[in-house]
Amino acid sequence: MLFDDSLRQLLQQIRTIAIVGAKDKPGQPVDGVGRYLIDAGYTVYPVHPVRRTVWGLPAYAGLASLPEPADCIDLFRAPEHCPAHAREILALPWKPRIFWMQSGIRSPEAGKLLAEAGIQVVEDACLMVEHRRLLGARA
Repeated sequence: MLFDDSLRQLLQQIRTIAIVGAKDKPGQPVDGVGRYLIDAGYTVYPVHPVRRTVWGLPAYAGLASLPEPADCIDLFRAPEHCPAHAREILALPWKPRIFWMQSGIRSPEAGKLLAEAGIQVVEDACLMVEHRRLLGARA
């Protein structure tokens, strides 16, 4: 469990965020969160297996194809996909500092796998909401 002080510190230290399940469809939570994080000054890498661009940025088919390591993996996928994404992360030559499962997403299996590898895990919380609460808008 991350307490507010630790979470605030992590949010201040991260610079790159990969958003898995990225879509720029207006009205969808992932669209609002992605735009917020871009406006807040983060380097955002949309990850989607089919889309070529999201938010005017190049989209990447998977985490292994990112141009640089991401400090945070922000997951917008159903809980049943979380363990596979955890295994995908563990197979990378780099490790993110934090694995973030958005509101309504929980996976004890993924959390355990990643925590054992030293990666901080957040479940069932909105990155945008927590950023606003702990740091205020950067934009």
